[in-house]
Amino acid sequence: MHRPVVVGKAFTLTMLHMGPVQVESAVLFETPEEMCRRVWRTLRPGRPVPEIRVDFCPFASARSCARLRDGCLHVRISDVFEGAPAPVLEALLYLLLAKLFRLPVPAPYRHRYRLYWNRRDVRQRLHRLRRERGRKALTQPEGQVYNLSEIFDALNAKYFHGRLRRPALGWSLRPSRRVLGHYDAAHDAIIISRLLDRPSTPRLLVEYVMFHEMLHLQFPDESHGTRRQVHPPAFRQAEKAFDGLEAARRLARAFGSAEPPALTEGHRR
Repeated sequence: MHRPVVVGKAFTLTMLHMGPVQVESAVLFETPEEMCRRVWRTLRPGRPVPEIRVDFCPFASARSCARLRDGCLHVRISDVFEGAPAPVLEALLYLLLAKLFRLPVPAPYRHRYRLYWNRRDVRQRLHRLRRERGRKALTQPEGQVYNLSEIFDALNAKYFHGRLRRPALGWSLRPSRRVLGHYDAAHDAIIISRLLDRPSTPRLLVEYVMFHEMLHLQFPDESHGTRRQVHPPAFRQAEKAFDGLEAARRLARAFGSAEPPALTEGHRR
């Protein structure tokens, strides 16, 4: 049995260093199931309310979902939101049910959810849960053509005076054109798409993708209210130092298309 959560008729909820947010609700005390019924009635007026079950689950991410099957609405919420203020849970339920019914999400609830999601303490808790519960799928840095450790060390010496700590490095399990590389802060790992580990890939492109992800170590994400900047201005400025930046960007764009990029001797390093 879920404990009731307090939702004031009209009160001000203060988010960490993000100013006051006006919150309104019709009910003073609700369980998550009762809150979900109210959201259902708001989004689906006149429709019978099904049996509702809300569970907080120990997921390795903040992913939550709602499924309607056999007359039962089952909402599964990441336990990163367990203990969140009631208005935040209310906003999340609006997001989940609106998505389920393919309806637009009311702007106030989307705004409220993003404010909470971008709080530093919330994101730190999520990173901790991902480290504890999740596993990062990657292979060794030594590829068939390129050695990511050697490339990291060379770039570290050239652009960071050798001061950048080395995270876990590895190739992705599957070759991806859509994501050529990414830095996973929760597992402190840089993963490069296996698609780049082939003789036809210019070294310039591999170095650029690695350099881009290395910058994430130096310039973490920044949150500004409901917006999260993955590439803050300082990141963009530092990226300009990369030799052959425009040529590397053209290669990256070409690699993301259906055909591999055209190669020239000028792209080999």
